[in-house]
Amino acid sequence: MNFSTVIFDMDGLLIDSEPLWNKAASKVFNEYGVKLSNEQYNTTTGLRTREFVQWWFKKFNIGDEELLKAETKIIDLIVQMVKENKGAIMPGVNYIIDFFQKKNFKIGLATSSPMQLIDVVIELTNSKNYFQAIASAENLTYGKPHPQVYLDCAQQLNVHPHECICFEDSFNGMIAAKAARMTCVVVPHHTQLKDERWGAADLKLTSLQNFGELHFGLLSNK
Repeated sequence: MNFSTVIFDMDGLLIDSEPLWNKAASKVFNEYGVKLSNEQYNTTTGLRTREFVQWWFKKFNIGDEELLKAETKIIDLIVQMVKENKGAIMPGVNYIIDFFQKKNFKIGLATSSPMQLIDVVIELTNSKNYFQAIASAENLTYGKPHPQVYLDCAQQLNVHPHECICFEDSFNGMIAAKAARMTCVVVPHHTQLKDERWGAADLKLTSLQNFGELHFGLLSNK
């Protein structure tokens, strides 16, 4: 495979924001008498906030009239927490970007998060100059696991999906990347490493900083 492009997810991959999303969602959901277990929460990781709220509100028979209010509250809370620098940069972020920059790869970002949060994370990670394309599923008809956000990012970069290596941390994100006909490397949370569903990925790692020339060669020779 001749690769020319790398596309990164954001939440849980570049920044350790998943615990913050969980905390924000829990706080808002508590107002409606809803408490999610970690197992329940993990099943909807990678979805847009709107879809996440819709899924659980339907599950717990909460009226649609509260959807927008709950979604807005969750996003405002997560943005506030990340701004307060509670979202730590994940290990290996600078390393992996440098790895692909040295190969003269085009670099993109494809995330379910709204631009409001993307802007905060880009500033926090000092990565504004690294990304030649940023695609958000915020206003798309469908978010991950639908592939559209990845296809949009590839289109912005003027590359074919087959030229792209994607890095993901969620199951829904992995499905989106594979549905876009891209090569997918997953870096799951350590509590989910043994999940058999990651078998659909082209490569599984414990950290971004573990990716090296050997892994790149294996992907290129597939």
